[in-house]
Amino acid sequence: MSLTVSYASGVSDKPLLGVPISQLFDQIVDQFAKREAVVSIHQNTRLNYSQLAERVNELAKAFIAAGFKKGDRVGVWSPNNIEWLVTQYATAKVGAVLVTINPAYRTHELAYVLEQSGCKGLVLQNQFKTSNYEAMVGELCPNLNMIGPGKLNSAKFPNLKTIVSMTSSAVSGIYSWDEFLDLAKDSSDEQLQTRQSGQEMDDAINIQYTSGTTGFPKGATLSHHNILNNGYFVAATMNFTEVDRLVIPVPLYHCFGMVMGNLGCLTHGACAIYPSEGFEPEAALQAVQAEKATALYGVPTMFIAELALPNFSEFELSSLRTGIMAGAPCPIETMKQVNDLMHMTEVEIAYGMTETSPVSFQTHVDSPFDKQVSTVGRVHPHVEVKIINPESGSICALGEMGELCTRGYSVMLGYWKNPEATAMAIDSYGWMHTGDTAIMDKDGYVNIVGRIKDMIVRGGENVYPREIEEYLMTHVNIAAVQVTGVPDPKYGEEIIAWVELTDGCQMSEDEVKEFCKGKIAHYKVPRYIRFSDDFPMTVTGKVQKYKMREISTKELKLKEQATA
Repeated sequence: MSLTVSYASGVSDKPLLGVPISQLFDQIVDQFAKREAVVSIHQNTRLNYSQLAERVNELAKAFIAAGFKKGDRVGVWSPNNIEWLVTQYATAKVGAVLVTINPAYRTHELAYVLEQSGCKGLVLQNQFKTSNYEAMVGELCPNLNMIGPGKLNSAKFPNLKTIVSMTSSAVSGIYSWDEFLDLAKDSSDEQLQTRQSGQEMDDAINIQYTSGTTGFPKGATLSHHNILNNGYFVAATMNFTEVDRLVIPVPLYHCFGMVMGNLGCLTHGACAIYPSEGFEPEAALQAVQAEKATALYGVPTMFIAELALPNFSEFELSSLRTGIMAGAPCPIETMKQVNDLMHMTEVEIAYGMTETSPVSFQTHVDSPFDKQVSTVGRVHPHVEVKIINPESGSICALGEMGELCTRGYSVMLGYWKNPEATAMAIDSYGWMHTGDTAIMDKDGYVNIVGRIKDMIVRGGENVYPREIEEYLMTHVNIAAVQVTGVPDPKYGEEIIAWVELTDGCQMSEDEVKEFCKGKIAHYKVPRYIRFSDDFPMTVTGKVQKYKMREISTKELKLKEQATA
């Protein structure tokens, strides 16, 4: 049935899961005990569901013995590995709130997260790439070398008592992994079962810090119900069963990895595969080949990097069936290559935000190709969405641009200890205001135009960067492009395009501008062109346009205007 206004609700013959994560975990372990649950290629480790449960229960009992109560916050600061997964499920078993910390954070950001969330525990990997996590924690807590493990007493972090290394540690105040697990002998299976039975599906279980465009990030607080169901329905939409094997090169600290990946697999008895600690394109394809994976996740830039490997054609990828591209629009040519060269004929696009657990829209295996590359799909099961006029609040007509709002089981409980920000994001009717501009068609497919805050106002004209980006991407010499605004004394804002050229190609600034003239409105033609192959990005592949603006403003020696 065709829609009449920009509102849709997701129907489903599958009911919502009305249980906490720990209960569902035990059910899946009973049902699929001998099936592989996780494979970590870089750790040379594979566990079936029964073996995973043993590790999870041991760590959960150690948390209980160490004095962790329901509602205590436990940070996890590490790249992808099995210990991360075990920590995710162990905290869910004891009702501790898992605080997922970006592996790219440095001391300033870590200090903010530990303090704002009030973490009682921190589980970390000693080092990853150029990040020495132990050294950074030691910088924040200089008495760590003078105390025993579990005895931290910090004036700056009064709640923080216990730090656990995922391996071993030479710091006296940090538990080695085995040393901490040894505490489990002081807890019983009955104590663990009692703790599990005291959990409710609406309890907070996860805090994810969203990378804000200004100021410090906010801690989106998610419940068992939020993330368990979202993981389940993302995988269900891909027709997952226990025979599926998913390669997860996206970071676990983000919803893409821990919800859509880990919980998507758990809820169907499928297998999660970690090809490497951080994203490495060759490792991802090697994992697909070696493990005969049926599914692969990634942001478009990850798939582009995999397809660009010089030895791409040597990989046997015919086992692939499906997967998800999310985080950014997918170029048409990339989608064609993923379909044809990677055999992912059922690959899907997903859209969401951390605050909505994360997915609100997803294409389906039978979605037309043009919808796969021009939209983010249709509304997710059990979720409501609407597009509104941001000034009047009224629902837009079909085809009319406005702000996307979503409501339902997936909307977060709120921002941790930040009621003001929560009230600004979630209105009195329960609608989460995404800050994204979108358009809905008569079939319910939605196109994300861009961020409301990314909109450029040039001389009174509203300019949406996505429109200029899509046009410039039609030029054969242009591999990627991002558009943002910079301050201008005459027009308030002017347009700058950051352009990445295709390998071996050359273009001048004038040639880029000439390509636009007569094809898009004159006020949309970029005033400035910056050639670059290094866009500022989050670790999940989202371009940070506010950083582009900061860099460009400084390079061009422009000054921010007080008014337009």
